Amino acid sequence: MDRLPNSTHTEPDWRGMKQPIFVQGKMMDYPAMGSGEDLKLPLPVLQEVVDSHIRYEKETKSIILTTASTVARMKIDRIEGKWNGKNTSFSEAPELINGVVYVPIVPLKKAYGITVHQEGENSAVILMNAGDRITLAQAQPSKSGDTVALREGASVKSPILMDMPAGERLRVWGEEQGWYFVQTDSGFTGYVKTDQIESQGEKQVDTLPAPVSRAESEWKGKSVNLVWEAVYSRRPDPKSIGKLPGINVVSPTWFSVVDGEGNVDSKADPEYVQWAHGQKMEVWALMSNSFDPDITTSFLSSFETRSRAITQILQYAEKYKLDGINIDFENVYTKDKENLVQFMREMKPLAQQKGLIISIDVTPKSNSEMWSAFLDRRELALAVDYMMVMSYDEHWASSPKAGSVSSLSWSRRTIERIIEEDDVPSSKLILGIPMYTRIWTEQGENGGGKVSSTAVGMDTIRKLILEKKLEPQFDAAAGQNYVEYKEEKTLKRIWIEDETSLKARVEMAQSLELGGVASWTRSLAVQEAWHVLKGIHN
Repeated sequence: MDRLPNSTHTEPDWRGMKQPIFVQGKMMDYPAMGSGEDLKLPLPVLQEVVDSHIRYEKETKSIILTTASTVARMKIDRIEGKWNGKNTSFSEAPELINGVVYVPIVPLKKAYGITVHQEGENSAVILMNAGDRITLAQAQPSKSGDTVALREGASVKSPILMDMPAGERLRVWGEEQGWYFVQTDSGFTGYVKTDQIESQGEKQVDTLPAPVSRAESEWKGKSVNLVWEAVYSRRPDPKSIGKLPGINVVSPTWFSVVDGEGNVDSKADPEYVQWAHGQKMEVWALMSNSFDPDITTSFLSSFETRSRAITQILQYAEKYKLDGINIDFENVYTKDKENLVQFMREMKPLAQQKGLIISIDVTPKSNSEMWSAFLDRRELALAVDYMMVMSYDEHWASSPKAGSVSSLSWSRRTIERIIEEDDVPSSKLILGIPMYTRIWTEQGENGGGKVSSTAVGMDTIRKLILEKKLEPQFDAAAGQNYVEYKEEKTLKRIWIEDETSLKARVEMAQSLELGGVASWTRSLAVQEAWHVLKGIHN
């Protein structure tokens, strides 16, 4: 049997190709263009190995980079662009060649901290990401004057790709059964016996400094106890609100995107902000999409219209001295799922630079297209400080069956599903709490007939129970007190939101190690509610 090593030589597959790109020894499907500071990398490769969120909008020929600290927009064949909201000029323009977008290296290095090695013009490009740890080595022949065979496979029977002289610099990308998988500076990748190289230690590609948000610096270890302030045609009078013990954030519903161009309407009240700050509460004002799906589709569709909405809300935040923005988009087409994520990714870095906390409201997971399916909770969680889970309505206004607005077991499951299925850290999740309940009317003296309901606040239910001398019974399945009574050949049924259920919700949030609680809304609560919710801070 022939045991001699194979001495035949072969050329690598890419030999003769211009500028193949390698990542950890693997050749990518598209080559690079240019060299040095003029180098340009193909978008499909960048999306595969650098950041899948790098976005190309065909209609406006825009390339958009979004990271924790950067929002950049470049346009095909133009050096003018945007960097963190400001006009800028790039040294090179992106290009579109044979349907493939090529992005200049300089902004990529600035945004992502990537680095490349290229021996010379038209030669192979070795692409490395920020934070990559690379084992360096050099070829070490067993005898002086000899060379080291770089082979196509991990066997002496495999043909030779290159005879490496002593000292040939190598990057080690892997190891298998006595062989190292290595790459030379010129791009040759292959296998070399472990005893024929000498380690030169490890090198780590520098990482970019990560921005620290106020959520991490000021709120870490603290529980959010937020209450929404529903603002309709009349402004709430801060003087009539009184004390809200334990509440550390108020979220007035002041802003809404009102057209497809991304213009934002405001009902903001500087007196309210002054009052809240005087009570040691932060103001995370709410911005809605007017709950209009067509407006939402239009304004989320392009960088320009998204930017207009972001710029305006940040200007309002500065003008009114806000501490955060709470996004509440509902009634949205599922086709807008990715655009909503992009909107949040473009907002977060700019808001963070201004010290704002960014949160988004999400519904429980369901198949409902307009109310749940459009929310990519996994991706949205990466683009916000907090995610408020509106764990209501289990039984909604027109529900065909009477039941709790938010039974304890159902509410817990809405949170657990997002943690388990979408990998959202529990510390980012805020438990939404209803300060209202529904009075259900079932036709028939003993019920069982057609069902209708009316939503009312805590004080209304309290007065009703006193007036009718009702005796609430604890419904263990719902985790709430329950009453029923007859009225004009109908059965009235109420699952009560009171101190009992609120205490259980606080304990649930604590047991799941959530970031806190958020209540809808202040005007529907009784004073005792705040004293119970204050327990979230224990």
